[in-house]
Amino acid sequence: MRADDGWCDDPASPAYNRPVRAPFTQSHQRLWRSDHLYDVCLVLDFNRRPRRYAGGSAIFFHLAHGDMRPTQGCIAIAPAAMRRLLPRLHRQVRVTVHR
Repeated sequence: MRADDGWCDDPASPAYNRPVRAPFTQSHQRLWRSDHLYDVCLVLDFNRRPRRYAGGSAIFFHLAHGDMRPTQGCIAIAPAAMRRLLPRLHRQVRVTVHR
């Protein structure tokens, strides 16, 4: 990841729910974070193909805060759990999220 990496969350933008580079004029999330939550960050294939206007954006699977407080729409797990999971991931693996 680079310091200028971002993710567009502006439904009016052609780049909606896609990676972008800063500076970027439309609404976006910065992926380079001082709290390190996105040091390991998997993009969930939600509202990607096809993208629906205001259908949801920037839903990631990433590291959790130390106190495990909720995220703003993402899925987060403890760093130790992520370390166990990462060696098992490859292109054929499908991660299914149940509510």
